[in-house]
Amino acid sequence: MEHRPHTTVVLAMSADGKIADVSRSPARFGSVADKAHLEKQIAASDAVLFGAGTLRAYGTTMTISKPILLQQRTIVNKHPQPVHIVISHSANLNPDIKFFQQPVRRWLLTTSLGSDFWQKRSEFEQVLVFETPTGEIDILAALKYLTSLQIHRLAILGGGQLVASFLESDLIDEIWLTICPLILGGNTAPSPVAGTGFLSNLAPKLQLLEVSMVEQEVFLHYRLQKDAEID
Repeated sequence: MEHRPHTTVVLAMSADGKIADVSRSPARFGSVADKAHLEKQIAASDAVLFGAGTLRAYGTTMTISKPILLQQRTIVNKHPQPVHIVISHSANLNPDIKFFQQPVRRWLLTTSLGSDFWQKRSEFEQVLVFETPTGEIDILAALKYLTSLQIHRLAILGGGQLVASFLESDLIDEIWLTICPLILGGNTAPSPVAGTGFLSNLAPKLQLLEVSMVEQEVFLHYRLQKDAEID
């Protein structure tokens, strides 16, 4: 029996490995092809997950608009849009941002502290609280719960801190990286994986599944190798 959803990270980055510039402004450097790729990955998911920092940067989430993708979801009796889940310890979000007017089902994954403001409001369809004894979000317990709600495929859309926490807990199955033709630079510009990092001998290992090129962008598809496969 599945104990958690199949997880796929989907990110675009500059040629030097940055997912945003030093001011952390919204990363809109991906092409039309990259946007279509992202929409396709979202359409293949039962839910998408992103951190509060990502939501604050954009103010919106990516919705499915292509008729063919909407039709494919309808054929298999899926909701036109996957569930959009914000994960945040503090849940310090502005209820006036455009995200809360978009035609999607919105869930919040947070702590008991973060849930206080949102529990009796209508912006989030569900406020999920899964906490460790130290007051952090219990990601594994939350993922098990999502599976019980028939969420079998989860797309993770950033940011780097969220991806790092999932990698540290060995909770990532696949990664899609789009390499875009620009250099952002900067010591403080965010990368796909934040946090304290991994020592090279303990770093998660990847298996390259697919490489494609569309005009000036390269699309890389990886699978995370599990420990048994590496041995």
